[in-house]
Amino acid sequence: MTFLAARLAGAVGWRRTSFAFLLGAVATLGLAPVNLTLFLVVAFTGLVWLLDGAGSWVRAGWIGWWFGLGHLTTGLYWISGALLVDPAQFAWLLPFAVFGLPAVLSFFVAAATIAAHFLWSTGPLRVLALALAWTAGEWARGHWFTGFPWNLIGYTWSWSDPMMQMTAVTGIYGLSLLTVFVAAAPAALSSPRRWGMVAIASVLIVGIWGGGAVRLGGAETATVPGVVLRLVQANIPQALKWQPDQRRGNLDRHIQLSQQPSVLGEITHAIWPETAAQYFLEFDPVAAELIGGALAPAGVVITGAIRAEQVTTDLGVTETQIWNSVQALDNSGAIIGQYDKSHLVPFGEYVPFRKLLGAIGLEKITPGSLDYSQGPGPQTIHIAGAPSVSPLVCYEAIFPGQVVDPNDRPGWILNVTNDAWYGRSAGPYQHFVMVKTRAVELGLPLVRAGNSGISGVVDAHGRVVAKLGLGETGVVDALLPVAIKATIYAKFGDLIFLIIFLVFGAGVIRQKMNTNHIM
Repeated sequence: MTFLAARLAGAVGWRRTSFAFLLGAVATLGLAPVNLTLFLVVAFTGLVWLLDGAGSWVRAGWIGWWFGLGHLTTGLYWISGALLVDPAQFAWLLPFAVFGLPAVLSFFVAAATIAAHFLWSTGPLRVLALALAWTAGEWARGHWFTGFPWNLIGYTWSWSDPMMQMTAVTGIYGLSLLTVFVAAAPAALSSPRRWGMVAIASVLIVGIWGGGAVRLGGAETATVPGVVLRLVQANIPQALKWQPDQRRGNLDRHIQLSQQPSVLGEITHAIWPETAAQYFLEFDPVAAELIGGALAPAGVVITGAIRAEQVTTDLGVTETQIWNSVQALDNSGAIIGQYDKSHLVPFGEYVPFRKLLGAIGLEKITPGSLDYSQGPGPQTIHIAGAPSVSPLVCYEAIFPGQVVDPNDRPGWILNVTNDAWYGRSAGPYQHFVMVKTRAVELGLPLVRAGNSGISGVVDAHGRVVAKLGLGETGVVDALLPVAIKATIYAKFGDLIFLIIFLVFGAGVIRQKMNTNHIM
């Protein structure tokens, strides 16, 4: 162990950056779809030892940037798949998607390792310094510049329902803090008092797992009376989804799947994925009636759709605006509830700084010349025959603490998405893991319908009760699990995590000051 620590701490030049890049890539193996959590031990223990030899904040930042590049390039490679749906127009952007975005996001990791460097010591507490700095970097990445909290380290525990219960108290950022601390703890074996930190990490893991197991042992399994859901996964290839000659066939495919017999009895609510309705339903009563009539007279169809409206600006100019929406239709085709997506994807649904970037040929990758407009944010809507619901479109569900209206707690969360853009890659698996964590955090059941998967129903403790895999065509029929009492995280958000962060941060700073005083 001491030999490995010395070898990494003593690495210089291209060897140091190569080690950092490789360790970052190894960390990705701890996340979905591989989920081998032990690889995080290799990655973060190695990162501590690399930082031991940094010597300056500049080199610490450089190590962090290369670690981040290895981690984010291997973890986000699948984003390039969206550019290959229309390669003639967008293939030239592949280098920017594969390396450019990870290179930019890696500055958050660099900032974290720089912060850790200023808190560094020769003793075991440097492990905690790295965990605190890393989690602060994750939080910043999840909130700044529209935010992108993808593949947070805490998601490594998605395979363990007991471990995920911690997020009901601290949220995913608290679980990330614990995970990095535990994963980096073996680095202390190269220090004096080497076993103390490893012992603490072991006790924490056993304690968190045990607490989660106890919580699950008393968990409810009840369902909402009278609600029978059908999630429709039509699995339409993205290259065909918006072809004009395919539009009616795509609609018929969803209707036919909605009308298949069910062993659970009469379907009360059919849920279609993001933009499954490729018609402007407000202006097309024929299409709206076909969709609404897919179920029995008392049934409701909830579908992703594009909504359009003529809007008059403050200058008196009338223009068309469009929204990526969720719309609920009754049997007559009347729209009885709707939600407009708020957290839009840059370059996917709109072009930031359009006047500047549009002039050099950059366009959004989704069809149409109009940018999508932004909705008002999380909303609770009321739909006949079911508890109130908080709809979310696509990656809106990855943002902790930003998925429900805190003043109007819903009975469940609905996520409609279309991950067909990314094919059979790691992306859809990672997406599903993040979405189901929101159920644990808030104590609310979550229902997810994806065009190509992964579709499923998750109970209020994060347990998957029904699921249809990636790339499959079919339906998921399930009863709706009940919500439980609001969790600590639902009440206080990131406050508990922040308190833990500040307490341990103060301890590390105090130790650093005492060390400097002695020196």
